[in-house]
Amino acid sequence: MFERVLIANRGEIAVRVIRACQELGVRAIAVYSDVDRDALHVRLADEAYCIGPAPARESYLNIEAILKVARAHGVQAIHPGYGFLSENAEFAVACAAAGVVFIGPSAEAIRTMGSKTAAKRAVEERGVPTVPGYLGGSSELRVFRREAERIGFPLMIKAAAGGGGKGMRAVTDPNEFAEALAAAQREALAAFGDDAVFLEKLIVRPRHIEFQVLADRYGHTIHLGERECSIQRRHQKVIEESPSVALTPELRAKMGEAAVRAAQAVGYVNAGTVEFLLDSSGAYYFLEMNTRLQVEHPVTESVMGVDLVRHQLAIAAGERLALQQEDIAPRGHAIEARLYAEDPANGYLPSTGRVLVFSPPEGPGVRVDAGVAAGDDVTMHYDPMLAKLIVSGEDRVAAIDRMGRALASFGVLGVATNIPLLAAIAADADFQAGKTDTSFLERHDFALAAPREAPARVVAAAALWESLSSMPTQSAGPYNPWTRGESASSGAERRLRYHTGARDVSVMVRAGQDGGYALHIDSAPYFDEGATMRAYLAGEAELALDTEGERSRYFLARRGREILVFDGGTVYTLAKPQPLSVETAVRHGESGGAAQALVAPMSGTLIKVNTREGDTFAERQTLAVLGAMKMEHGVVAPYAGRVTRVLHAAGDVVQGGETLIEIEPEGGS
Repeated sequence: MFERVLIANRGEIAVRVIRACQELGVRAIAVYSDVDRDALHVRLADEAYCIGPAPARESYLNIEAILKVARAHGVQAIHPGYGFLSENAEFAVACAAAGVVFIGPSAEAIRTMGSKTAAKRAVEERGVPTVPGYLGGSSELRVFRREAERIGFPLMIKAAAGGGGKGMRAVTDPNEFAEALAAAQREALAAFGDDAVFLEKLIVRPRHIEFQVLADRYGHTIHLGERECSIQRRHQKVIEESPSVALTPELRAKMGEAAVRAAQAVGYVNAGTVEFLLDSSGAYYFLEMNTRLQVEHPVTESVMGVDLVRHQLAIAAGERLALQQEDIAPRGHAIEARLYAEDPANGYLPSTGRVLVFSPPEGPGVRVDAGVAAGDDVTMHYDPMLAKLIVSGEDRVAAIDRMGRALASFGVLGVATNIPLLAAIAADADFQAGKTDTSFLERHDFALAAPREAPARVVAAAALWESLSSMPTQSAGPYNPWTRGESASSGAERRLRYHTGARDVSVMVRAGQDGGYALHIDSAPYFDEGATMRAYLAGEAELALDTEGERSRYFLARRGREILVFDGGTVYTLAKPQPLSVETAVRHGESGGAAQALVAPMSGTLIKVNTREGDTFAERQTLAVLGAMKMEHGVVAPYAGRVTRVLHAAGDVVQGGETLIEIEPEGGS
């Protein structure tokens, strides 16, 4: 086994590999960019070295910088994780040239399977069924249009060097084909440095089924069963599970054998995943092979009882794969939910900022693979995934129940997350019945509106938490009845005000003789007249309330003049009154006639600006395209009108809320 392994990645996958190395007694070497200097993977590693500035191309994609660290510090092998350089054949070649083992397949296998077109040709020779389409070869629009007409709509445009939903577009209307093709090529070039794309017939409402494979360098290849990854948004997986309810034992065996043949077609070594589309008739088609560890690998680990990263390290070190195909049998059911820093109630916009609270659930059958902790910053530079929740149970029903309970107690404050979406999926009748396909989220409207007015219990929790927590304005002297960590003096009162939804709320907290508290909200007693509640702080961010034996639990944090409250999976924002100042007093009552503005919905880089000063535009016309967290987001006009001013150009880095374009409606303001 190796003595020193470098992990050329960040976030939760770097943490996962670091822990696997340390369990084996292997020294884990981390690398990081300037903005990741204090990141979790850096704190957990045995050694860590900076490799460049925040942009990935100057750090995590900088092959020479990574290998410089490897050479300087006696590294014997490099684990690429997923994303970044994990499927980069040139990186594998460079590792070999530097005398460092690349923990993954050969460069030739990466190249073949990294090209969707070459991969299809390779697996077809082994009798693996593929989706009808056009494998490219031309970059001319007229050729693509002709082939699209031959294949027929609907169809998919896909990046030849792609993955993870980048450079991918579904087209149902022939009139939208040219624009979709250009967008896919542009996104593919930005994500992979290659704008080559190809066309495939769109299989309507398929299931996405993938098979985990392991292969050693001695020609021994096995599969470890399937994962169903049908629930996706913009081709990014959201929920993954194993086994799939759609597969019979016979179909599972056939698809598993096809996955093994696909891996053998390129002489594959190490861990990889063969992905298929499964239609309603039971026909399956090769989609692609990911020549790396998958994000969702813990699902397979849970049901198969194997440690895939440990096997990766052993295979790369030259050991034979001891597992035989007949040894592989699933036990129970496992589900993974990806926790993203994004706001489902606001068009799934990425959310950046400091993680004020990060309290993952615990218990039997609950695993959390996280890349952040409380106090860490989520930036615009990298993928928005914060963590993965993996639950397992004796069957699918038990796993889903456990998933719902775990999400309700997964406290995250400071950045918006998709926990409400994940909880809604877990509670959905179609999901619970196993009626899933790749259009599941398109067909299900979960009405994930942002919570408006906080309920009384949340207001009560905020008031008690503020009263019991240390405050910057409080004296810590012996005469302060609210000194943190002690019961307040009997009869001591505290009055607070919050703005929630569209109204202001006043709260009075009075300490009782028995160590409890009585609350009045807007002068009315909360709970019962004369009754007292007991409140307990568990660290800085957790509050437990006890109302006559009924216990409720909240996570809370302060962000500026806001109190954030996590209550059973929902986050509420309670604003504190803004003190008057000379400036606000002077401005009060003023009315302005300034032009309307289109602002950046989040921090990012302007990819395109489609308009100039004086131009007219139609309602819902895209006036600019903003890139953030590897995805494109259109900034559209809310009405028809005229551009009065353009403040930024393509290539500018802008902050969330910053004005991009000033506009006025048709006919003037």
